[in-house]
Amino acid sequence: MHAPATSRIPVELLLRAYRSGIFPMADHRSDAEVYWVEPRERAIIPLDGLRLSKSFRKVLRQDRFRVTCDAAFDQVIGECAAPREEHAESWISHRIEASYNALHLAGYAHSIECWRDGELVGGLYGVGFDRVFCGESMFSRTDDASKVALAWLVAAMRTAGYALLDCQFMTEHLARMGAVALPQARYIDLLAQAEGHPSVSLPEAVSRFGAASSPGKAIVQSLTQTS
Repeated sequence: MHAPATSRIPVELLLRAYRSGIFPMADHRSDAEVYWVEPRERAIIPLDGLRLSKSFRKVLRQDRFRVTCDAAFDQVIGECAAPREEHAESWISHRIEASYNALHLAGYAHSIECWRDGELVGGLYGVGFDRVFCGESMFSRTDDASKVALAWLVAAMRTAGYALLDCQFMTEHLARMGAVALPQARYIDLLAQAEGHPSVSLPEAVSRFGAASSPGKAIVQSLTQTS
């Protein structure tokens, strides 16, 4: 179903859609219209199920990147929307980009950034509401940057008391990281169970890890400890 072509999707409409298990996409970067997607099958990463290989744990402990939250949301979504070798066209249209920038300013969209020598080299962004984070897209300009951003996101969500990390569609990359596929009906149940508020905001949770003497070691410890 296509929505009428207007300048921006209202914040209230986007939140209502996400709370109903629906999200917008576009056919290409310049597409003025959006269509609403409700997958039959949904990919999520259980917050206690992120897979960390021995080599990736080493990457995290090395602190190759400085990691932040909401420091460059507009840059992250712009990088995610840029053409890639495997995807000449982006589903993130200019209209969707503007809509999510507005959602970010309203406090419902967040980004995780990875920096090296002052340059943004990877990250991800998504929509946050209740105790839910819906990951939208990620990018990487250097090895492991997007994976590090994802690990920090999961650790921050665990610390802050989030309950659900939605990845929308299953990919081989997400499956290797621990994502599982669920029927949409089960996903809707999990949305209902995740109502309420996290104990701290996502930016605050990321900031606390960043303030540690060895942030990467703190991330690994958080992700490998059992409740």
